[in-house]
Amino acid sequence: MYKLLIRPLFFLFDPEKIHHFTFSTIRFFNKLPFVSGIIKSLYKVDNKQLERDLFGLKFKNPVGLAAGFDKDAKLFNELSNFGFGFIEIGTLTPKPQDGNPKKRLFRLQSDSAIINRMGFNNGGVEAAVERLKKNKGVLIGGNIGKNKVTPNEEAVEDYKICFEALFDYVDYFVVNVSSPNTPNLRELQDKEPLTKLLNTLKEENNTMSLRAESRSPKPILLKIAPDLTDSQLLDIIDIVSVTQIDGVIATNTTISRDGLTSANKTEMGGLSGKPLTNRSTEVIRFLSEKSNKAFPIIGVGGIHSVADALEKFEAGADLIQLYTGFIYEGPKLIKDINKALLNN
Repeated sequence: MYKLLIRPLFFLFDPEKIHHFTFSTIRFFNKLPFVSGIIKSLYKVDNKQLERDLFGLKFKNPVGLAAGFDKDAKLFNELSNFGFGFIEIGTLTPKPQDGNPKKRLFRLQSDSAIINRMGFNNGGVEAAVERLKKNKGVLIGGNIGKNKVTPNEEAVEDYKICFEALFDYVDYFVVNVSSPNTPNLRELQDKEPLTKLLNTLKEENNTMSLRAESRSPKPILLKIAPDLTDSQLLDIIDIVSVTQIDGVIATNTTISRDGLTSANKTEMGGLSGKPLTNRSTEVIRFLSEKSNKAFPIIGVGGIHSVADALEKFEAGADLIQLYTGFIYEGPKLIKDINKALLNN
């Protein structure tokens, strides 16, 4: 039904406008009696065999929603009804910011892809915290970044502000230094500044956990770009080892445009969807093999089918996340992946 009726209708409209319309629609229907239960019955797969224990957390299933979809933590409770095992909110910044000028979101339908240059548009971390206080048991990842106006040499403070604000309201953190849509952000992936940033957050993590005996340090993951060279990926493995962070998310969007056929393929921004499938899997496999599976990996990028998901797991991913595949294939994809994992 989604691919035959709903998607063709949604794709007639501007992607950013229809995104906000969809959020309003999902929120409205979930307020009606019995609707959330019906949605759960259609898409949710509950089975102990799907559970995954990572970073000291128990994931109900290994299929999550990637950051960028629910940037401001406005719909995580409702979105979890579609069967996601966890939801990553953000990227959040200390201060609210509008992001880049519109139009900034583009569908590449013939490529089953999306280009975005949103630019960390969000209402600020404090506003998100107020909504996260209403969490009804959803396992939440907090994806954090820096404001556009913050120079790289002061970026650490922005990440610390977000970390402190979210500490009591998310289950794990993701350090985003790999978005191509904030000027110079990817320079923070270089070995020296990245090591400094992660070590600072590790220290902050220990400090925050010691302030109350009931709180444990939160898992910290690093989200990396698919455009890193093998040498840079080896640096990432070394950085994870040195800083002792908890894992890696591979990968963010790409700046590559190889093999695209859509008319708007030259738009600036990060590319997600099917064109990213193979490269993200390559990065996952490289990190897993070269590190001898020394740390957990969340695989994301171009998962549009059960086969794509199983390939990510085979390459070394412990969990996976959907974004563009969720938009193109609909919520049934989550159920299909989980059922396939049970059958395997």
